[in-house]
Amino acid sequence: MVLFTEPLFLLCNVYINQVSCALKEPITTLFIFVINQTSYLMASISLTEVIMAIIFCFIFLHCLLFKKHHNRFLRNWPVLGMLPGLLVELYRIYDFTVELLESTNLTFLFKGPWFSGMDMLVTVDPTNIHYMLSSNFHNYTKGTDFKQVFDAFGDSILTTESEAWKNLRKASQVMINHHGFQKLSVSTTMSKLKDGLVPLLDRFAEEGTTVDLQDVFGRFMFDTTLVTVTGCDDPRSLSFEMPEVESAKALHDIGEGILYRHVKPRLLWKLQNWIGVGTEKKMVEAGATFDRVCEKYISAKREEIARWKGNNKSEDILTSHLKLDATKYKLSSSIDDKFLRDTILTFILAGRDTIASVLTWFFWLLSENPYVLNKIRQEMDTNLPPSTSSSDYDPTEQLNKLVYLHAALCETMRLYPPVPIERVSPVRSDVLPSGHKVEANSKIIILIYALGRMKAVWGEDASEFKPERWITETGVLRHEPSFKFLAFNAGPRTCLGKKIAMVLMKAVVVKILQNFDVKAAESQKIEPGPHLILSMKHGFRVSISKRA
Repeated sequence: MVLFTEPLFLLCNVYINQVSCALKEPITTLFIFVINQTSYLMASISLTEVIMAIIFCFIFLHCLLFKKHHNRFLRNWPVLGMLPGLLVELYRIYDFTVELLESTNLTFLFKGPWFSGMDMLVTVDPTNIHYMLSSNFHNYTKGTDFKQVFDAFGDSILTTESEAWKNLRKASQVMINHHGFQKLSVSTTMSKLKDGLVPLLDRFAEEGTTVDLQDVFGRFMFDTTLVTVTGCDDPRSLSFEMPEVESAKALHDIGEGILYRHVKPRLLWKLQNWIGVGTEKKMVEAGATFDRVCEKYISAKREEIARWKGNNKSEDILTSHLKLDATKYKLSSSIDDKFLRDTILTFILAGRDTIASVLTWFFWLLSENPYVLNKIRQEMDTNLPPSTSSSDYDPTEQLNKLVYLHAALCETMRLYPPVPIERVSPVRSDVLPSGHKVEANSKIIILIYALGRMKAVWGEDASEFKPERWITETGVLRHEPSFKFLAFNAGPRTCLGKKIAMVLMKAVVVKILQNFDVKAAESQKIEPGPHLILSMKHGFRVSISKRA
């Protein structure tokens, strides 16, 4: 087997070297990765699969060399479907999907390779979205294979369906909306701003160093989220030393592994998982690390509750779950350590990565639109006490007065939604309002990133950053339906932490803008990376200076 396949892979590599000068570097690198991955696994796959891989390689190169780039439509090849054309556009996948859906009346049927399970209907049609996520919600679930792809999250609210999901959501809603948790979230954030973020930015300003603001926000949100979810002490990943925290790295590796499961044929990633190679191996190791860390938090919290004989006043998520009456909420799963571990992972991912993503894109958009920055500062000066004021005030009440800042954050999430895609699957065959027939258990992808840029949905200025579109003529916030603005999901699955998330983001923005000027570094490429959460591919380098 090896003797037969090795020359063919060498031939492919020679061919790549001959044409690489005509290709963009990201595409060449991607193709070499495909070849190397196939070569690595060749001893474990059949001769037929190897031959198919070689055919795919040459068709892929044919697409690159002899087809025009940026075609608006994907050619449906025999056997391989539209995958070769999609891979050609992978380096600019977000812009490509916007163009594609704009050209196909907001809905497109993607055909994957035969037997790969990659066929899917892609839509940004608001009528379809409203139908699937709200009016006909009962017929659209996450799909039969969703739990397999997201198996790292176990039996948490993210992966459950039907009655189990409804009961978990009721319990979670009570916890998140509880005054004690809201107060803990705000106080933890304000404390971290005062004792963590501001001193760190002060130091960067004094030293005149360039800093990756995306990394800063990721660390800030990791620390505050971990405290509010587990009740632990501040892990201080955001500090002058900027240490690597093993649980934070484990979260990154888990997210990366799940992302690759979305773009690989199911048989391939399952094979890699069985063999124990590549991202699947990293994912398993990351899961073991997170299990070990969570075990410490859970054990410590159980001891704390026992010590206080159930009368401790902690309002963190872990404490609330340990005190939860499973019978009252008809939970099908017992509240054991595994369930608690799954819950911790889900809440940390939801709280950390999403807010860090929005804040990063927000400050970049401010650097590109100084008039918006000036209007936000004018609003802050009018409605907030000076940053040097020592008087106590309710931050939530004051922050809710910042209408223009709220609009600017919404506009950021319209253009750069933290979760760029949503996937659903019909339980029974159905016909969407757009006229597309969908079979039971088929895949439907809602591209939230593209939705926010559709001229048919948002007007001819859809690609522009205009916070004013969120404010009425009377100066109050304009409501946009969730099936048009999907940053917080829609229908029964609307994000439970929507209100508190907006408060926390405003608190961070206000503290930074009151004390610092943030200037984007020159000559850096800003583009979204291929991640489950929409982050910047190369980070966001800025310089910090103190305000007078």
